[in-house]
Amino acid sequence: MNTTATGTKQFITSEQLLGHWQGHRNLTRRVIEMFPEKELFEFSIGGMRPFAKMAVELISMAGPALKGIVETQTDAYSEEAFKPATKEEILKKWDEETDEINRYFNQIPEARFQETFNLFGQYEFPVYQNIMYFVDNEIHHRAQGFVYLRALGIDPPFFWERF
Repeated sequence: MNTTATGTKQFITSEQLLGHWQGHRNLTRRVIEMFPEKELFEFSIGGMRPFAKMAVELISMAGPALKGIVETQTDAYSEEAFKPATKEEILKKWDEETDEINRYFNQIPEARFQETFNLFGQYEFPVYQNIMYFVDNEIHHRAQGFVYLRALGIDPPFFWERF
């Protein structure tokens, strides 16, 4: 099979990408809300972390990563700074990070999405791939949350209902 190199054509705008990501964040927030408080912090299956720890990972990564991209900083991220004790604290921080994501995402010029960036000093990929990693990572952890909810006898929201 022969392939021909062609110019890159845009099939999604940065605004659409952000909307897609925020749709996923809306759904993950709903999953957090569905957990009973105790189980959010304690329930696990097969040695996986409780969902609260997964949520803290997502909170600790996305906003700081976008700030790093905008400010060209490659500092490592840390899950140690935020230690919530309640579901309400997680939801409050989730909303704050959503605002941070919006603020920093909108500061990334279109041309930068194709630039390689060493995220957290560890991952050398184009900016758009780093952003797709955040979305993929969130979907992965939310799926674990879905399994936990089902194990607890709670029907999770439909995965396609993101808004």
